[in-house]
Amino acid sequence: MVPNANARHFLLKAKQRDLIAAVGGIERAAAICSFGKSTVGRWANAESPELMPLEAVFALEEECCRFDMSEAIAGARGRRFAETEVSASDNVSVMASHAEAVVQMGELMTAGALAFADGKLTPAEANQIDKALASVERSLADYRKVVASVRGHGGLSIIGGAA
Repeated sequence: MVPNANARHFLLKAKQRDLIAAVGGIERAAAICSFGKSTVGRWANAESPELMPLEAVFALEEECCRFDMSEAIAGARGRRFAETEVSASDNVSVMASHAEAVVQMGELMTAGALAFADGKLTPAEANQIDKALASVERSLADYRKVVASVRGHGGLSIIGGAA
């Protein structure tokens, strides 16, 4: 069997790379979770089959306040996290969240168009699309939290006035 041959493993590797990037890169991730740079580098390398141990996942997630890797692990087991409460102050970011989601979708479409232009999809192009997809997922998750907050607080008047 070829290393990294299953989709679940690719998803976990992608989430690992995103988590390492979210804390500031390989060197900073190594310092945070007390593992060597070469080990963290293997975690970030799509060609390496190595997955992070849980103590590293927890340390890095706590550092950047993102729990994408834990959510991916739960998803791989057919489970999902419950949404957390979002404060009313987040309502002001509805339009910003919408704009960010649109921008990330545009970047995904651009990556796809460039990758498919020659009728082939190389591993490097697939990685670019995967990175764009991760950005879309994050922006949509943030947007959904803001929309849930608005729904939970009875609505929001975007232009002058109360809900």
